[in-house]
Amino acid sequence: MDSSPWSKKRAVVVAPPPPPAADPAPVATQRFELASDDEDIVGVVQVTKASKEDTLTDIARRFNVGYEEIVRANPDVDPWVPGEGREVIVPTRYILPNAPRTGVVINVAAMRLFYFEPREKNQPQVVYTYPIGIGKVGWATPEGVTKVTRRKKDPTWTPPVSVRREHRKNGEDLPAVVGPGPDNPLGRHALYLGWPSYLVHGTNKPAGVGLRSSHGCIRLFPEDIAALFEQVPNGAAVRVVNQPFVFGWHAGELHLQAYDVLEDDPRDWQKARRKLLSRALADRIEKKLKERGETVDWEVISKIAHEPHGIPVAIVAGEASLEQLVAAAPRVRNEVPAGATWDGASDLPVDEAEFRELLSDRDPQSPGPSARKPATP
Repeated sequence: MDSSPWSKKRAVVVAPPPPPAADPAPVATQRFELASDDEDIVGVVQVTKASKEDTLTDIARRFNVGYEEIVRANPDVDPWVPGEGREVIVPTRYILPNAPRTGVVINVAAMRLFYFEPREKNQPQVVYTYPIGIGKVGWATPEGVTKVTRRKKDPTWTPPVSVRREHRKNGEDLPAVVGPGPDNPLGRHALYLGWPSYLVHGTNKPAGVGLRSSHGCIRLFPEDIAALFEQVPNGAAVRVVNQPFVFGWHAGELHLQAYDVLEDDPRDWQKARRKLLSRALADRIEKKLKERGETVDWEVISKIAHEPHGIPVAIVAGEASLEQLVAAAPRVRNEVPAGATWDGASDLPVDEAEFRELLSDRDPQSPGPSARKPATP
């Protein structure tokens, strides 16, 4: 018998399959550079997977979006029990408001603040964006133009008589002055405006960010107002607009981003939607459409307006498809993005019971956060 080792069959070693590729880290959600002056859209839609313990408020805080924003983008997902492994759309792509790109611009319909950093010569425009809480029904945040008159760290809150009267009706006596500390609803940072009694400030109840939950002031997450406090100088312009439908260009295509119409919006979006939507098209957009010999598809616009998801969708090049856009969105890890203001641990989101308690002082006329006023019949 041939005992040569070469005469024996050698075992075939099969290499184990490579481990599945891990999802990439999420992209930044608050600081963006505009590629050109013609660019109107920043950010990117992302998709992540919920863990067993996650609620939508957890994921929203992680990616620096508000409650209404994430619920609007995920209408078929249970906000409190998404389910382990459930894909969740993170709406971190924004069309910039139709407003001058200087100072602070607040779109109350989007419940989002944009700060346009002073632009240096031959440098791209830098914009920061943060979710906000705004005035509840009966205490609407005013619209118009004002400016930052002063900034204050660890501010003192002097409740207006109207607010103290409201709390008294609910069986709660507010002190005439609330000093700095955990009970101060202004949080640790405040920007005072040219409008008396209206501020841009932090909060001691972060769950109210992304909701209509204030008496007219603009609330930010504690970490976001801390960053904005250092960014915005005294005298900076502050412009508040109410734009539930925002149009903008990206890569040569016109997009529409639709939000819910606020319950107390005085405009009749039911009867005059075509006229009001036409007004939402900025003059420069209409001019560019005319130069290119293009027209918008009003049927597509009506469809998007009727079912707002808060995600920019192309409306010129054929039928818009939100499904295709989401299918092509990057799948990312469910973690705080690099460069975020939040440390991932402070002021953790509340559970459902605490959330409902937070909403208990909403104006009786105001429906809950899941009730929405449609933009079209």
